[in-house]
Amino acid sequence: MGLITLSEVKPGLKLGSDVQTLRGNVLLQKGKVILPKDMEVLRAFMIHQVDIEQERMVSGSTGTKGASGSAGSTANDKNGERAGKTGNVTTAPAAPSLQDEYEKMVGLTKNAFLSSLAAELPVYELRTQLEAVFVHLKQYNVLTFSPRVMQEHDYVYHHAVLSALTSYQLAQWMDLPSKDWMQVAFAGLFHDIGNNKVDPQILHKPTTLTSTEQEEIRQHTKYGYQILKQAKAINEGARLAALQHHEKVDGSGYPLQLSGTQIHIYAKIVAIADIFHAMTLEKIYRKAQSPYLVLEQIQSEAFGKLDPAIVNVFVHRSTQIHNGIRVKLSNNQIGEIVFSDRDHPTRPMVSVEGTIINLMQQRQLHIQEVIG
Repeated sequence: MGLITLSEVKPGLKLGSDVQTLRGNVLLQKGKVILPKDMEVLRAFMIHQVDIEQERMVSGSTGTKGASGSAGSTANDKNGERAGKTGNVTTAPAAPSLQDEYEKMVGLTKNAFLSSLAAELPVYELRTQLEAVFVHLKQYNVLTFSPRVMQEHDYVYHHAVLSALTSYQLAQWMDLPSKDWMQVAFAGLFHDIGNNKVDPQILHKPTTLTSTEQEEIRQHTKYGYQILKQAKAINEGARLAALQHHEKVDGSGYPLQLSGTQIHIYAKIVAIADIFHAMTLEKIYRKAQSPYLVLEQIQSEAFGKLDPAIVNVFVHRSTQIHNGIRVKLSNNQIGEIVFSDRDHPTRPMVSVEGTIINLMQQRQLHIQEVIG
């Protein structure tokens, strides 16, 4: 069939060559049978033409080719649902949402992490699903997004996926070259993979760790680097993020006490995402903290610990929430943001039943959560 326009593309057609994004990333692989969800992906990435194989793969038939040449036929032949044959109009399934794709990503990450010590990381499969999540990136807000379902013992995998999403977004906000974005996402996804080699009893211990246990926990950075050295399609920056994400710009971090420019920029980005999601995600033994308070803590860490330029971008871009957004304060009052000060983005003015509360002045209060 060759090149056809997107308006002619129908589910059931098979790709004759890779579909690439405008930045040269492979979006869909050659030979893939197009599904309804793929149509949404193609539209989201503004793909105008695709190359289709001469033969059509039809589900449920043996050796049947698309001899009719009708672009409107689908893979539902065996059910007699072909348009124009029965007169029935079939409704395409709803496109997957951000939460749908996110949950698929968590599941893939869990399987990959659990098998990483015995098998090669399925990097291409993980990349494909990450791209499916990134289609919905405009709906992702680091302050408001929370998993709709989270099993207690799946914290590690949610933390990994959220760190990947936030790292990817932060790489864009920092104007890193587009070739780095996916690698930064991998850096966020895999930064704690070395925990697989740490004693689980130490890793999940709810009480204070001994000095020996703390030293064992710190080994996860080296373990992670070793695991990722064996992985294909991951660059050295992503590997170094696993090794360096606990380094501090003043040299007080671990494992190598690196400072300043010795720390890879991927590691500096991931360090911020790691801290934010570690503190705002619910844990078995600890409640989630207010994202606004966590941002303030990250700001305080910017002096000597985290890269201040990246922190500044993260805080200002993540708090760009429109006035009128409803929030819940720490005293359980519900109000609306009416004004945000650029110099103090975590402490806007909030209107509660007609009374303006200036959070810069009333420091005993803070925004507990954004509710809509």
